[in-house]
Amino acid sequence: MASPHEVVAVYTQPDRPLGRGRKLVHGPVKQVAVDHHIPVYQPLDFKSAESVEELQQLQADLMVVVAYGLILPQAVLDAPRLGCINIHASLLPRWRGAAPIQRAIIAADQQTGISIMQMNAGLDTGPVWLRREIAISANETGVHLHDRLAQLGAEALMDALALLGSDGRQAAAQADEGVTYAHKLSKSEAAIDWSEPAALIHRKVCAYNSWPVAYTQLDGKQLRVWESRLVDGDSRAAPGRVVNSSPDGIDIATGEGLLRIIKLQLPGKRAMSAADFLNARSLDNVGFG
Repeated sequence: MASPHEVVAVYTQPDRPLGRGRKLVHGPVKQVAVDHHIPVYQPLDFKSAESVEELQQLQADLMVVVAYGLILPQAVLDAPRLGCINIHASLLPRWRGAAPIQRAIIAADQQTGISIMQMNAGLDTGPVWLRREIAISANETGVHLHDRLAQLGAEALMDALALLGSDGRQAAAQADEGVTYAHKLSKSEAAIDWSEPAALIHRKVCAYNSWPVAYTQLDGKQLRVWESRLVDGDSRAAPGRVVNSSPDGIDIATGEGLLRIIKLQLPGKRAMSAADFLNARSLDNVGFG
């Protein structure tokens, strides 16, 4: 909106009920549009001819798509004069699909970035206008990397729009090599398997912050693990067994190495530091499962 380009409309998914009262609330995208008096459209999907025709009547030059959450039919992709471009949070063709940020962290990628892609009927298979790279920091969480990529994506979009307006410029086809798929996240995969190496468990704890959040079991209750660190040392204790606890954290044996829990959350409670948790109970000879 601060650029020379005119935003003629905003599309976002229908309002969702939130909270105990299940009250319908505007999402942040809609709220910004409403605040700036931009028309908002919220079709359930684009299966009806009316919703597609409504889009066509806008006579937009271009549609920018970011994590919309729906598969767009070809009629929608063809509606704007220059088609649709996608701000995708990976260096395509690596991590096509729904969860590129988290999959990059879990895979121990050293870098990721933004790809501005011309959309086609495939799953993130379209040609790329430009890429912007950033390093993935040590101990970086999914939510932190998401926010950095959001800022980078906005900046990359402005550069891409200049390319689209240049005569003779074409997007580059993606390479056939190096294709990986970032499958959608599920709550079940966030269950910690303590027989895995500590380094892998740690990357999952980082990646799943802030959703779905890694978890384990303690005394039959689900314990969410928000933050962890790798610590030097090894142990002959069974995976999941607490080998040391102090205000610095709770050290747990894994299939390879030790993992220190720094921040955790009990059911119905707020997330707390390991030090606060240990003030309420002892973890001597306790095992997580």
